Amino acid sequence: MARKHRICAPGLTYHAMSRCIENSEKMKSDKVKNIIVEVINMALDKYSFEFINYSILNNHFHFTIRTVERGETISRIMQYIKSLIARKYNKMMNRIGPLWNERFKDRIVEHSDNPPKSLFTLIWYQAFNAVRKGHVLDPRHYRYSSINAYLDENYQSPIKITLHPYFMALGNSFTERVKKFLVYEEMYRKRIDLIM
Repeated sequence: MARKHRICAPGLTYHAMSRCIENSEKMKSDKVKNIIVEVINMALDKYSFEFINYSILNNHFHFTIRTVERGETISRIMQYIKSLIARKYNKMMNRIGPLWNERFKDRIVEHSDNPPKSLFTLIWYQAFNAVRKGHVLDPRHYRYSSINAYLDENYQSPIKITLHPYFMALGNSFTERVKKFLVYEEMYRKRIDLIM
């Protein structure tokens, strides 16, 4: 069966996700997660794109990436990130072989029925990943997530986060935007409660 054709265009916001081979917890240690942070920063230095949000778990990651005019495609960005993480991981672990289970999966925010709502739900989904996995009780306390960039104007992220235009459109001040953004956290929490 042929691979699904990936849409690559500027000005699109991608939810990109990838799992470790055999769903194994190869990214469990802080050392490995710090390699991923380092590689993302290297990609941001090398290519033109916006890094909107992320969550790095023990066996998979979620990135939200926005492509820009005259910048690289999502495929090129992710190929660079995933291959460099694998090379650095294999060197550190003195191993050979694949690190990733499959090519990265993606979903385009702007192709949803309500792109702003889709983005805000996605950001909270990514943030609550660490809660669902039992790493923390509050997503604000998870070290390998960027949710605090959307909650605290003075937050110093280890990765340069570009606040999405949909977030910026929530209000005229950071405080006003956060107030409206937190409504989506409540909506997400209620959704989780219904599932549990």
